[in-house]
Amino acid sequence: MQTTQLGHFSVSKICLGTMTFGEQNTESEAHSQLDYAIERGINFIDTAEMYPVMPRAATQGATERFIGSWLKKSGQRNKIILATKVAGPSRGFGWIRNGENDLTPDNIRAAVETSLQRLQTDYIDLYQLHWPSRNAPIFGQKSFDPQLERPCAPISDTLQALDELVRAGKIRAIGVSNETSWGVSEFIKEAEIHGLSRIISIQNAYSLVNRSFEQGLDETCFHEKVGLLAYSPLAFGQLTAKYVDNPQAAGRLTLFPPTWSPRYMREAVFSASARYAELARANGMTPTQLALAWCYSRWFVASTIIGATNLAQLKENIDAFQITLSNEVIAGVNAIHAQMCNPGQ
Repeated sequence: MQTTQLGHFSVSKICLGTMTFGEQNTESEAHSQLDYAIERGINFIDTAEMYPVMPRAATQGATERFIGSWLKKSGQRNKIILATKVAGPSRGFGWIRNGENDLTPDNIRAAVETSLQRLQTDYIDLYQLHWPSRNAPIFGQKSFDPQLERPCAPISDTLQALDELVRAGKIRAIGVSNETSWGVSEFIKEAEIHGLSRIISIQNAYSLVNRSFEQGLDETCFHEKVGLLAYSPLAFGQLTAKYVDNPQAAGRLTLFPPTWSPRYMREAVFSASARYAELARANGMTPTQLALAWCYSRWFVASTIIGATNLAQLKENIDAFQITLSNEVIAGVNAIHAQMCNPGQ
């Protein structure tokens, strides 16, 4: 498996996403996926204190616990780069710290301690802010709305807490997620002003139906040496075309309420997915192979986070890394994008 440099880590170009563990996957299935990923050369595992999804009080933290039990059983801790995330505010998850989820120093310290316990490890390699404390256009909100401004933890306070945890050895590096160009620039500026740890990564959605990262974040992250960890490269399964072929196919978009992922339920996303599926099949690929090969090939993607509910899916996702897209296929992708720009943003 090809690797790339992310801060001082050498990480595999594919990262195993785990948010199905504890909801769509049992503990034994989770362990099988982790074993297979390691066997295929993946050394990068991503999770979050919020997982699994669909988020529920009864299951929250199960994903980290499943990974923790695997780490204890497998003895693989020193061979992997382990990433997790702290939940931010205002998403309705009142069962996490009783709803006290602003990214304040106290909340961050509490989140790190509980994640360490669930993961059964002494340190977290990459600790990420799952979404901003502040009002920001994320999770399908396409533009900034100043009417939604609210009090929030200052970025400098958040960074100070993270830096203390780095110095204490409980986390080794920090990153952001669901961030904007302004947010990345502000985190870098505050780190430089106060001599604090710099972010090394940004985990944002990136796929054929959401290329919004290319609208300025690519430039910002290039100059600031912040690597993109691309999540939802299959757009919650839309880009596999399974919902195009069968609108009632089993998956997150049919198992969970439409309010959980409204951006992927837009009619324009279904239409674009059908177009990309047609392009893939006309060129001897599955829709999944086209979507992932595209994501894997982008120069600004440090690692692509893939998720699966069974080993067959995981194998197809990893195998797609060997596919090189022709200039004709790339031109076809860009032609569709020009006509149907970012319906999943």
